[in-house]
Amino acid sequence: MGSDDLKGLVSLKEKFARKPRHLDKYVWGALRIGIGWIFFWGFLDKLFGFGFATARESAWINGGSPTFGFLKFGATGPFAGFYQRMATNEAVEWMFMPGLLFIGLPLMLGMGVRLAAAGGIAMEALMFTAASILPEHNPVTDEHVIYGLIFQGILLVGGGQYLGLGGWSSGSQFLSNDLPG
Repeated sequence: MGSDDLKGLVSLKEKFARKPRHLDKYVWGALRIGIGWIFFWGFLDKLFGFGFATARESAWINGGSPTFGFLKFGATGPFAGFYQRMATNEAVEWMFMPGLLFIGLPLMLGMGVRLAAAGGIAMEALMFTAASILPEHNPVTDEHVIYGLIFQGILLVGGGQYLGLGGWSSGSQFLSNDLPG
């Protein structure tokens, strides 16, 4: 192999090595929008009972509890008693539902992303300790850990700048994707 052949291979390698770096912002944007939709849909379905995870008669607007079933019957593991005792506490519903909304909507829009991602990490940690410390479907991990890692990535890269309104809103002190300090 001559030196020209090596230069061609190096050039080709550099060309393909740069491509993922150019596209990574779109991957983070798509992940942000996707996980935002998961949380926003959870909010909508529990609020209105579209019949997917929540039946219409169990909808929050019809007097149903968005947290009772999970906390009472889904909580397992070493913290089950702690979470089961919270099942009838209405304040838990009023933390959970706005939590879904204020995690999902900002992530989908790309504004307030870091605060929403930090809230997502906290919610996933609570969900993990409520039901998944001993994963049921996988001996190593579950979706709460994976979602938490995605939130961590979004938090670190400031994913609101890509495929969202984060660039536009970054001039606003209130909606900035930068944490103070």
